[in-house]
Amino acid sequence: MHTRIKKLIMRWEAKPVPNDEVIKLLQNQIGISRNSSIILAQRGINNYDRAKSFFRPQLNHLHDPFLMKDMKLATDRIEDAIKNHEKIFIYGDYDVDGVTSTALLTTFLKQKTTNIFPYIPDRETEGYGISIHGINEAIKKGVSLIISIDCGIKAVEQVEYAKANNIDFIICDHHLPEREIPNAIAVLDPKRDDCEYPFKELCGCGIGFKLIQALCLEWGIDPQQLTNYLDLVSLATVGDQMPLNDENRVITYLGLRQINENPRPGIKALLSDLKGQEISTSTLVFKLSPKVNAAGRMKHASLALELLMCDKLKDTINLSEQIQSINIERREEDKKTTKEALIQIKDREEELFSSTLVYDDNWHPGIIGIVASRLIEKYYRPTIVLTKKGQYYIGSARSINGFDIYKALKKCSNLLEQFGGHKYAAGLKLHESKLKLFRSEFEKFSNKNISEKQKIKTLIYDLEIPLTDLNLKFFNIIKQMGPFGPKNLKPIFCTRDCLISERTCCVGKESQHLQIFIKAESKTFKGIAFNKGEELNKIKESETVDILYSIEKNSWNGNEELQLMIIDIIYQKKPPFVGG
Repeated sequence: MHTRIKKLIMRWEAKPVPNDEVIKLLQNQIGISRNSSIILAQRGINNYDRAKSFFRPQLNHLHDPFLMKDMKLATDRIEDAIKNHEKIFIYGDYDVDGVTSTALLTTFLKQKTTNIFPYIPDRETEGYGISIHGINEAIKKGVSLIISIDCGIKAVEQVEYAKANNIDFIICDHHLPEREIPNAIAVLDPKRDDCEYPFKELCGCGIGFKLIQALCLEWGIDPQQLTNYLDLVSLATVGDQMPLNDENRVITYLGLRQINENPRPGIKALLSDLKGQEISTSTLVFKLSPKVNAAGRMKHASLALELLMCDKLKDTINLSEQIQSINIERREEDKKTTKEALIQIKDREEELFSSTLVYDDNWHPGIIGIVASRLIEKYYRPTIVLTKKGQYYIGSARSINGFDIYKALKKCSNLLEQFGGHKYAAGLKLHESKLKLFRSEFEKFSNKNISEKQKIKTLIYDLEIPLTDLNLKFFNIIKQMGPFGPKNLKPIFCTRDCLISERTCCVGKESQHLQIFIKAESKTFKGIAFNKGEELNKIKESETVDILYSIEKNSWNGNEELQLMIIDIIYQKKPPFVGG
């Protein structure tokens, strides 16, 4: 009898196994293994036609852009502006979604007019959304049309101010509207209650893409030209952590192809250190998106915007070097702040709270959102990280599965100067005098609305299989199920009672990772468990382990082998020796 040792921070849960008839049908129609068929069926793919669309997304799978409310009003107003030589202001945002959106609309419209002025607000001085300062900049330039992208859905007063100064507004946004919609010429947002567009989960750049798709139809431009912009849209979609189903899957699939085959110079420059490696959603999430975001976090996002709009590789060198350097600075600041925040939680004895709120007057406002996500990895609960600006605290909020952080902030809105965002990520601002009361009310709401079950992170896996079922053919089928992300996660496998080789050791600069060797019949599988170096002794003291993992392919010296990307481990302690 073995003792299973596991911190109560993770729960493992298997996906239901689909109907056996469906599994056999897929096996016969597509010619794949039972395991592959199960994983496919778990994703709602239950026949040949669905499988064909799933494995081979096409541009013509996208919805008609004119199904989106106000689209015709938007295209007509843009056509008039171009015809009348009006000056057009593209008002974006400073994160990866906002920057790519601004680059997309600017470069597309520049084909028709030179009167285009992109604008990204300053994170520290203006904050998120449409500002009066930004509108005043448009007034100075003699602008008569502002197209906001990835922001604007709450800008009721700002739109009225613009109208009073003879400026029309077209809003392209994907955030949740309030009861009152700004009185703009057109408001493109699928999340409007009165919008019947069939897919609601586009990012800001996705909304911009639908707008240029509509303009292409109006102007008789070959739709294939849209593929030139899908590198930007896929980067934004993945960077903003949008679900990768429906249109987003098509966009990301085709966008990744564009990035791998013919990326724009700015993206090529930012990926130059990868030396010809295949670009996947993981590359966009962990390599590219942080670099684009770093400019807006630490300096000004206009650097990233300029880089993404470069049309010659030689023009990217200086800008990409600047951004690479800024990203290194961002990483150091992120590491330092996370460490300080973790100390603060311990010092205030908040480990047992239902929520986390940490603050410091000197933390950099550009990295507090990242830090909030890091803290959730350690303490799985709704988290707010604040820094100070004058008499106000500004911050980022991040959430856990099943807890609506936007709704929580709305409940405390009487204490906030402003707030906005999504179910799982939001921003806020409050006066220093209200901090203690806000902390109390936020904790009260969290404690009341989070169940004990929610406090334990659930890791859902697709299949429990023996390691001997793993081979390169199986991996290649799995790979074709990408791109992976929310609503189409990379398949996760469970294998129990694994025998660990003595070769298992710590790796990394600070020995922070575990390199694990697992014996399976005559074969040994290599695995890597990131940030689990401190668990080496647990492995050595265990007779066997249960593991959750995904699979990747390693290529070296002309050889190919599978590698297990280990997510979580349950240790089975060796029974104590009883002498006799």
